[in-house]
Amino acid sequence: MMVSLLKVEHLSHSFADKTLYKNAFFDLYKGEHMGLVGQNGTGKSTLIKILLGEIMPDEGEIKWQPNIKIGHLDQYAEINLNDTVEEYLKTAFADLFEIESKMNRLYQDMTGDTEQLLQAATYQEQLEANDFYSIDRNINRIAVGLGIDAIGINRKIQELSGGQRAKVILAKLLLEKPNILLLDEPTNFLDQEHVEWLAHDLEVFAGAFIVVSHDFAFLEKVSSCICDIEFGTIKKYNGKYSDFLRQKEHLQRDYIRRYHAQQKKIEKTEEYIRKNIAGNNSKIAKGRRKQLERIERIAPPPLTQKLCIQFNEVPISSHTVLTIQDLEVGYDSVLLPKLNFSVMGGQKVIITGFNGVGKSTLLKTLVGHIPAISGYFQFSNQIKVGYYEQDLNWNNGSLTPLQILSEQFPKLNVKEIRHHLSRTGVKDKNVSQEMSTLSGGEQSKVKLCSLLLSPCNFLILDEPTNHLDADAKESLRTALIQFKGSVLLVSHEENFYRDWADQIFNIENDSM
Repeated sequence: MMVSLLKVEHLSHSFADKTLYKNAFFDLYKGEHMGLVGQNGTGKSTLIKILLGEIMPDEGEIKWQPNIKIGHLDQYAEINLNDTVEEYLKTAFADLFEIESKMNRLYQDMTGDTEQLLQAATYQEQLEANDFYSIDRNINRIAVGLGIDAIGINRKIQELSGGQRAKVILAKLLLEKPNILLLDEPTNFLDQEHVEWLAHDLEVFAGAFIVVSHDFAFLEKVSSCICDIEFGTIKKYNGKYSDFLRQKEHLQRDYIRRYHAQQKKIEKTEEYIRKNIAGNNSKIAKGRRKQLERIERIAPPPLTQKLCIQFNEVPISSHTVLTIQDLEVGYDSVLLPKLNFSVMGGQKVIITGFNGVGKSTLLKTLVGHIPAISGYFQFSNQIKVGYYEQDLNWNNGSLTPLQILSEQFPKLNVKEIRHHLSRTGVKDKNVSQEMSTLSGGEQSKVKLCSLLLSPCNFLILDEPTNHLDADAKESLRTALIQFKGSVLLVSHEENFYRDWADQIFNIENDSM
């Protein structure tokens, strides 16, 4: 018999005027590796917060098995900023270090007392059973796997970027080995090499987990089941992500078939009733009308809006449009070796390298957000840059998407702005909500809409797919393939750019 670690029953929750789930239910069983998917704004992150007790649902019950240890990836957890990375990671074993301390005190104070000797021996057994003497080796394994060794295990937490800090928090969580992991977009701050390492680590993880991710290659590797949030329901599918896609497509085809068959039957019955309600067969017609009134009607298949992502291109020549010579970037200190490369008109260049090494810093330098430390870069005169920053920061989170875009593009009226937001997948009911209340994916689509409205011929994009759902990601990929200008893209998703990139530039060794 399978052991249910988590039982969700009759779950209903609304946010503002939007119903996220209605009478939803699912179970998480021992050893299950669950991927949580759904379009942007369907409530994936909200569900994680409900499971953690951070949000109380409108209705329903969340039943965890008693005495289980739950580990949650909280990228904003409070940390002692004066700790080094190693000191922070060792707090994952605080209980074991306390046992060691008690054991050492007993050995130091021992006066030949048999009871003290037995207690010290018990402590020793506990430490050995919990692999205490392999702590340094385990820390090193995960530090190397996630690229933390490249950051520096002796650096203070306060010196780390947000992405580096999130990586260290994830490392501590993996070291703690909880019974259940709840992970919301753990790959967003990892490079491809570290995504692959995490995928392998989760694949062999003995406990259960629920992971939210838009990286579908990652989900394919780690998941044994998928929970899909759609139209207020949460439906669980067994198998890998590819199995889920096949099952869902089959169910959708079957649903559409049953809907059209019922519609045909209803039309035929209604036609019979119209022809015979006043004739010799009136009694039969009235009986069929009653049957028709009692029938449980299948709802029409929901119409999914087709995204239309298309950049506002201006012409570009084919000669060199960006030249970089001996460029050094950073804040207080230089992050990278001197950079030397150029970009041609229409060329699409991908920037790779460890997370935190300076990819985002380079992009911010090129768009003028921070000054260069030394060296030289120049765009040709004809270039109009379109920049997408990965951080979801807004000057005023209480403004709505309509207000933000109205300020940026005052020549557009409300109807036109609604139309453009709709084309990037921002739902009509979300355009008048405060930005701070929207999901990461919905906010990303507003940023993307702003970029699409800006004339450009050189795109500088920093992890644009981080929060995007499958439809938006595919539409953006198509738009970049069709874009005739130059592209400088930072992305950890090789599947997103592999078949259209002209050059891969490894920023760490200045090689293309």
